[in-house]
Amino acid sequence: MIKKDSIPRGGMRPQIMLALKMISIALVCSTARAAIDVNVQRIAPYLMPSRRQEIALARSAAPPSISMHATVMALSPHGYVTVVKGSNGFVCLVVRSWDNAASVRRSVFWNPRFRAPFCYNAPAALSVLPWYLTRTLWVVAGARKSQIAAREAAAAAHGRLKTPLPGALCYMMSRRGRGIGGKPGPWRPHLMFYFPRGRAPSWGENLPGVPVFSNSHDNVTIVYVLVPEWSDGLPSPRYK
Repeated sequence: MIKKDSIPRGGMRPQIMLALKMISIALVCSTARAAIDVNVQRIAPYLMPSRRQEIALARSAAPPSISMHATVMALSPHGYVTVVKGSNGFVCLVVRSWDNAASVRRSVFWNPRFRAPFCYNAPAALSVLPWYLTRTLWVVAGARKSQIAAREAAAAAHGRLKTPLPGALCYMMSRRGRGIGGKPGPWRPHLMFYFPRGRAPSWGENLPGVPVFSNSHDNVTIVYVLVPEWSDGLPSPRYK
């Protein structure tokens, strides 16, 4: 016989509450694990075989005198993470296909073979790169192309898009990129200069025989300046 005094005050309520709490924790952990598994499955086609390969490809965006001292970011199932801490203010990473304009074909926007090594200087890393990283978080969370376009349009309408800081530029000099400019391989080595839309200088861009191009989208104008060599010093075919 159980003595009355041996029963905890409140009966079995504390044990029941503890059991329910443990069940709730288990359910939360199970849901979190399921979400992580979905993220891994969604991003897996875009991940590179090894972190070492991704670092090397990211650094190929700019000459070694810049990229070997730059911060390097790599794609993970949860977005980009910093894998090398640099000292010169530059940030190098391999950009994936969702960096393309949302107006491109679905097959281009979600092309898992797309690899574009970028190396941003400090002003661009602070003002241009964050929006791509935000896009990546949306992709990880499962956003569709149409949803990404709608979110960006809303952000632009409410003035939430950062304008490029003065002097913002990006090196794209890797001959190891894939899918850039709609090509199966790399396009041509170039630098990208970022300006607030409508405030870019006139450099004779888009004229015949001029190695300078430009386009605008959202709140930014990008001016592309072709250079004669890849980041490893080999000459660009168009300049031979």
